[in-house]
Amino acid sequence: MDQEIYNLEIEIVKVLKNIYDPEIPVDIFNLGLIYEINVDDNQNVNIRMTLTAPNCPMADELLDEVIEKVKGITGVKEVKLDLVFDPPWGKEMMSETALLELGML
Repeated sequence: MDQEIYNLEIEIVKVLKNIYDPEIPVDIFNLGLIYEINVDDNQNVNIRMTLTAPNCPMADELLDEVIEKVKGITGVKEVKLDLVFDPPWGKEMMSETALLELGML
């Protein structure tokens, strides 16, 4: 993997760790909502993610925030966000950090 792309992926994860689910006080990365991050050779970013519930009333705002903040990273050209519900999100997708923050460990 190209070092520049690797560094960009690290920056994307840092940004995603600063975006919080509106209903759960944990960032979307540790919550397990980010399924995949791909950066191509042209520094276009494709993110596959889900929501804790398909009928989340704040979905549009959350998705817009992800796109806006990732686009704001130096070097990122375009951002494509794929919202998926398969596999469905579950608590088992949460990181240890998230489980600790929520007192579930």
